[in-house]
Amino acid sequence: MRILVVEDEAKVASFIQRGLEAEHYTVDVAPDGDSGLARAYEGHYDLLILDLMLPRRDGAAVLRELRARGHPLPILLLTARAALIDKVRGLDLGDDYLTKPFEFAELLARVRALLRRGTAAAAPILALADLALDPATREVTRAGRRIELTAREFALLEFLLRNPGRVLSRAVIAQHVWGVNFDTFTNVIDVYVNYLRRKIDADFEPKLLHTVRGAGYVLKEPDR
Repeated sequence: MRILVVEDEAKVASFIQRGLEAEHYTVDVAPDGDSGLARAYEGHYDLLILDLMLPRRDGAAVLRELRARGHPLPILLLTARAALIDKVRGLDLGDDYLTKPFEFAELLARVRALLRRGTAAAAPILALADLALDPATREVTRAGRRIELTAREFALLEFLLRNPGRVLSRAVIAQHVWGVNFDTFTNVIDVYVNYLRRKIDADFEPKLLHTVRGAGYVLKEPDR
């Protein structure tokens, strides 16, 4: 699952990112409200961890903008404000509220709870031909046969299934699945695409995962 952390304190952002990645989440970080809002719109995230005190646009403004446009992203608010009135206001704004400083175990428990709530509320099955992925149960099947994937393979397949028929460059895949923004990561992507292809295509017809030479990869049914 993909999580966006909008936090301007570099040490706090790094602490959260490293901890969540150790739990096999894919994590992107934005350092201010404007870039956080832009990423929330352009990325397929399952959860937003949002600091309230941010440069350029504060967290409350980011949250209001998302909700005004009907964005359903679950939001965990972070703030140093620990007074009861601040907690009440925070819970009125977002889905959960955590004060700084915090223990990572508590943040992780709140993350899990929000992700469970979000997937239970609305997590449609992603499918193409006879390939299906359930974001809530994390089950993948092809022709009714269950396929075991690693966390990274699952994230890659989920991203491909959310973009059927679209040629995805290696740089785009690196950004959205690995949370990195540079093209030197592409050899790792090629390796994982090959891992995934063996599992979802090798023993099945038709082949769904295709290489577009010089452009990237696309998940689609072959042209009839």
